[in-house]
Amino acid sequence: MQHPSPVPPINSSNISCSDTMRAYHSTTYSQPSFNMGAGPLTSSITHFTNPSLIPLGLPSFSSTQISPISSHDISTSVLNGNNISSLNSPLPALGTQSQVNSLNHPMQQTTIAPISGSRNILTGCYDKENVYQLILELTHPDTRERALYELCKKREDVPDLAPMLWHSFGTIAALLQEIIMIYPLINPPTLTNQQSNRVCNALALLQCVASHAETRTPFLDAQIPMFLYPFLNTSSRTRPYEYLRLTSLGVVGALVKIDEQEVIQFLLSTEIIPLCLRIMENGSDLSKTVATFILQKILQDATGLTYICHTCERFLHVSHTLNQMIQSMAKEVNSTNSRLLKHVIRCYLRLADDPRAREALKQHLPDNLKDNTFALVLRDDQSTHSCLGQLLQTVQQNNLTSLDGGIPPLLMPT
Repeated sequence: MQHPSPVPPINSSNISCSDTMRAYHSTTYSQPSFNMGAGPLTSSITHFTNPSLIPLGLPSFSSTQISPISSHDISTSVLNGNNISSLNSPLPALGTQSQVNSLNHPMQQTTIAPISGSRNILTGCYDKENVYQLILELTHPDTRERALYELCKKREDVPDLAPMLWHSFGTIAALLQEIIMIYPLINPPTLTNQQSNRVCNALALLQCVASHAETRTPFLDAQIPMFLYPFLNTSSRTRPYEYLRLTSLGVVGALVKIDEQEVIQFLLSTEIIPLCLRIMENGSDLSKTVATFILQKILQDATGLTYICHTCERFLHVSHTLNQMIQSMAKEVNSTNSRLLKHVIRCYLRLADDPRAREALKQHLPDNLKDNTFALVLRDDQSTHSCLGQLLQTVQQNNLTSLDGGIPPLLMPT
């Protein structure tokens, strides 16, 4: 293959993580007050430290419109552990359960002429030289959008795509540039479908890098997930922003699926927990499911469980959010997302492994989990039904070690 003439390199120092972090400022939003013991306690995001990025001005997008990999496919692949398909289904307007369910119906796709010789369908092989050429095109602003789209379609076919992206000159810097371009469009919310589609393709490639064993550690060392947090902090329910949140959650979900303590320790050093809690309270059904999955995976790690149960405020923030979700699902039990309910129950079950949290759950476990509210929802899910039974048995059993016997209470009345 004859390599094209050198192009001006993208100066990655201009968009380094350290420079971006300097744009952070501290933000606080208050959760509804609720009582424990003798006095009210207002839990806020500052218990987990939640900065948010100030938008940075960068070049505008090209006029070409190319549909992204579906955010529904991304979130489903994270939860199922499957590879992401290349369907291009635009996200419907959010608000009702029927609208959320409509994500399963693919819409009309944008037609793009295939690149010749990119893949041999009969043998399942791929043209490595063609992939290299597409990666080179990522560093050219005029060809980047098409290259993003084509590379996203090839992720299942190219097992070494992540190392190829990571070790090629200027590629990661180009992907980060695509992300930073969106910052000025967060507040006020002016993101268009075209712009959202393009950045979601860039995020999908970063998810590929985050999932690969060879590139995961340097991906974390470069603190690249921090570039995604402003997208998780958005509140707009329009299609472009829901795409953005789902795809960003998909990157974090791909990291926690690996069950490595290195990943959990990195996430605990960031504001991922309050951001997930916020999405669990206000997001769409799909966003809530992926965010709860991420929280569950953090709790499954001993370090994560200790971190959340370390202070009263952290535990109450998590417990209150889970309680709200259960109450919301109980109001529309016939349309309850069984997968979301499964992750919520498993979060509660893991919290009950901490002695002080278990004692607190005797007062804070929702009544809807103690009766038969979700019996029909769990009828065909014996695994989750068993988890719920184990949770109730654990919480309701007599406390073998009294609070006067050496275990300090998690929730001390003020």
